Amino acid sequence: MSTINAAERSPSADGSPSANGSSLRDRVRSLRLSERVPEGKRASFAAVLLPWGLCVILLAVTAAFGYRAYTTAPTEAPSQTADSTKKDGAAPGVTGDMASSGDVALEAKGYIIPVHQIQVSPKVSGMLTWIDPRLEEGQRFKEGAPLARIEDVNYRADFMHAKYALASAEQRYQQSLSNRPEEIDQSKADLAESEATLEQLKLEMQRSTRLLGTPALAAKDFEQDKFAYAAMNRHVARLKATLKLMEEGPRKEVQEAAKADVEAAKADLDKAKWNLDNCEIQAPVSGTILKKGAEKGNIVNPIAFNISSSLCDMADLSDLEVDLKIQERDIAKVAKGMACTAMPEAYQSDAVFLKIHPKGYIGKVSRLMPTADRGQGAIPVRVKLDIPKEEEGVYLKPDLSVIVEFLKDSTK
Repeated sequence: MSTINAAERSPSADGSPSANGSSLRDRVRSLRLSERVPEGKRASFAAVLLPWGLCVILLAVTAAFGYRAYTTAPTEAPSQTADSTKKDGAAPGVTGDMASSGDVALEAKGYIIPVHQIQVSPKVSGMLTWIDPRLEEGQRFKEGAPLARIEDVNYRADFMHAKYALASAEQRYQQSLSNRPEEIDQSKADLAESEATLEQLKLEMQRSTRLLGTPALAAKDFEQDKFAYAAMNRHVARLKATLKLMEEGPRKEVQEAAKADVEAAKADLDKAKWNLDNCEIQAPVSGTILKKGAEKGNIVNPIAFNISSSLCDMADLSDLEVDLKIQERDIAKVAKGMACTAMPEAYQSDAVFLKIHPKGYIGKVSRLMPTADRGQGAIPVRVKLDIPKEEEGVYLKPDLSVIVEFLKDSTK
């Protein structure tokens, strides 16, 4: 310090006191280590430490709640549910023993799906020329009811062509079975005429033979009579063979070929008729239209990818089930045939619905799927519901969410 103070008091090179002595002193003092942290600095350090402490506390609380949620089954029904079940009694369709147990083994959320959803597609391709005006979502059709028609000009022409081709093949087959009696009579007459001519030529040949070597018959005339007799003899033999074949009828191979032509023509006619009949698209089952996929004037093709391939989707909404995914840790609580109650979330507080179904719809586990969902760690389960026919499509609809309660000791 004395050195610094002396330097501060020493005169400058020109003999005058140092002009920046005081500023140099201030700089040196600022380099000294303070013995305690100023109040302002302590406050800023606490402000930095506080958020980090809160983050650590929040992380610890979150980990504690996560561990508790993992170790506790989330689908366990609370005890008050069982007590309310005992108090209210058995739901419609549940036996007294089942309701008296009052225990809910498991509660899970699922979605309504049709047991059988059918995609109505035409069997032949073409342009839709007529669609039933009622073909809209929500409309119900009976099995066999006409839904639409496809242009049938080409199919009708193919049918008529196959029909006439069959008639022609049948005529040829009938011809192959036997010859007409008139044709046989004609062959007999030709043979008789030729035999008479042969007899005449035979007599002339005998006369020429006797006159051979005499001036009355030339050698040329003898040769003519000889070869005319031989030619007629062969002609008569050929007519006899032809008559025999006509009396026996056509060859068996010809008959079989003609019969095969008839069968082929029948097959073509059946195919043409099938195509023509399927120009009318009918409802394959009794059910409700879920989705409409084509309009009048559209070209539909059941095997095409870039144009409409189906007319609509339909399903029987009285035949529904619930699609659930039960966690692997809870699947042991579910068994096939286990009784269940299914409450639609949309009608949990609806007075009209609760008056009819205070516990929801009654059902039972129809099947456990053979494969698990590895991504969700769950096994798909199906619950078949008992739906009155008059409530078809009224409350339960495909993809509607429901809460399913699996009842203990209810496996049948």
